[in-house]
Amino acid sequence: MRIFLSVEIPNTQGNEAIKSGSMPRVMKDFMEKHRPEAAYFITSTNGNRNAHFYLDLKDVSYMPVIAEPFFSELGAKIVWCPAMNADDLKKGLEMLGSASAVGAR
Repeated sequence: MRIFLSVEIPNTQGNEAIKSGSMPRVMKDFMEKHRPEAAYFITSTNGNRNAHFYLDLKDVSYMPVIAEPFFSELGAKIVWCPAMNADDLKKGLEMLGSASAVGAR
């Protein structure tokens, strides 16, 4: 399932992680291990650093594996949300149309 992952890093922990070198290591490790479809960095949410990722989550049991380095090393807040691309939306709308047609009988 395609997932949107938002990682909000509080400024204090983010500053420390940049100084110690753990911020680039955590981000690099995540990118290499999980190969997100898209990644956007250092956007701002609530005045904090933020990274947005879109990735294919093969199984929900991967959630702790993915999130824990962000929690433990960066003090991050994590938000998970299912996401669709244009093909997914088209397929869903086609199924919705089929379901409506069946229900109208």
